[in-house]
Amino acid sequence: MTRPLIPRAPLAYVGLAATLMMSGCVVGPNYQGPPAAAPVEAQSPAFHRAGDLANGAPVGHWWTALNDAQLDRLMEAALAGSPDLAEARARIVQARAGLKRSRADRLPTTGTAAAYLRSKGETSLLAGGQAAAAGSAQTIEIYSANFDATWEIDLFGGKARAVEGARAQAEASEAALDGAKVSLEAEVAQAYVTLRQLQQRLALSRRDADIESRMLDLTRQRRADGAASDLDVEQLNSQLQSTEAGLTPLSAQIAEQLDRLAILTGREPGALDAELSTIVAVPTPPSAVSVGDPAALLRRRPDIRQAERKLVQANASIGQHTADLFPKVTLLGTVGYTAPSLTHLFDSSSSSYTVAPFLQWTPFDFGRVRAQIAQARGAYDEALADYRKTVLGALQDAETALVRYGRQRDSVLGQLRVQASADHTAALQDLRQKGGTATTLEVLDTERGRVQAEEGVLDARAQLTEDYIALQKSLGLGWDGG
Repeated sequence: MTRPLIPRAPLAYVGLAATLMMSGCVVGPNYQGPPAAAPVEAQSPAFHRAGDLANGAPVGHWWTALNDAQLDRLMEAALAGSPDLAEARARIVQARAGLKRSRADRLPTTGTAAAYLRSKGETSLLAGGQAAAAGSAQTIEIYSANFDATWEIDLFGGKARAVEGARAQAEASEAALDGAKVSLEAEVAQAYVTLRQLQQRLALSRRDADIESRMLDLTRQRRADGAASDLDVEQLNSQLQSTEAGLTPLSAQIAEQLDRLAILTGREPGALDAELSTIVAVPTPPSAVSVGDPAALLRRRPDIRQAERKLVQANASIGQHTADLFPKVTLLGTVGYTAPSLTHLFDSSSSSYTVAPFLQWTPFDFGRVRAQIAQARGAYDEALADYRKTVLGALQDAETALVRYGRQRDSVLGQLRVQASADHTAALQDLRQKGGTATTLEVLDTERGRVQAEEGVLDARAQLTEDYIALQKSLGLGWDGG
């Protein structure tokens, strides 16, 4: 039914709808916060295996403590150009758009249409009750404009739960980006340390090969003089061939790490070859390292925050499906204008409106909605288990990293003692040579021992730095710089 437009009538319906919406309830369970997945350690003032590491606040940009300017530049380039981070940022854009759409779903859906009709045809004319022979053309013009709106009143909070879930999904995407930063930083640092270790290892191996080559030449001379056997020569030759054969794999591994760093920083393979060709020492961790406490770890780690937001999303899904058990009320409204001329289109005499409430309910759906609710509850239980697993896994990562870092510091000290002993032996051997009681071959053999001791220290220090990197990653550092 259409009636002349009365401006106050639609406002009355809008007020009624707003009252119904405000008086509506939100069904489903309210989120009560994350569960206590590790209540004992969360209350502990320090990690169980922290040892003598400081309990103060750790540094966000932890790689700066390694005091390597080249690593700092690589990290900056990776954070700016990594495809992985670009992918994670794109997911945030999608999630935020989904949240915006969920919010818009709570508002009316509006539409408009306009039409123009022109008709012209021949008609017969009657004059004085008599038919006229002549015909005349008649033109009809009609202008029309219509505005309509549809609004589902969120009586039981289904759409509010959808917004809640979409917001949690967006926040989970943000946490995923933070987690990608943490992983990227650790991977860049590990690749850089491995590169520097391999470059130094190649240089030491070449030194070793040079020493062995000189020893082989001397042994061949001694064999010509009858002071060495063919077996002595073959043993040294075999050792030299083995050392030289190891140079090629080392070169290949160096190229692999260079390409790995290039890709991590968003560049093409080979782009960093010239920049990183100079051999420098492996960066070492600072003498004092702060690790904080377990409670700070649980608040900081991005994977824990992501798992907790997924728990919120799963909880909201239960309420969203529970709302489907109840009736849905939709308001339909249309305002139309029709006139024979454009100048009179929006006159009050040309208007009409229609307002109709629409009730939709399916009380007998043979359990479909309740099955969806049960499915949502199962998804929540799965998210809950994943959250607890994530928390326990994070604590395990931290405790394991603490143990490895502490033990590796002892290993470095042990290797330094080995190197000191090799240096002392070389010094004594040098004195013996000067005194005429040691041969050049013995001195070279002692020098080879020094090279092997340097390799041991190099590997131990590189492993210590890698364990430091793993520790920072396990603590969830690096995504916020603080």
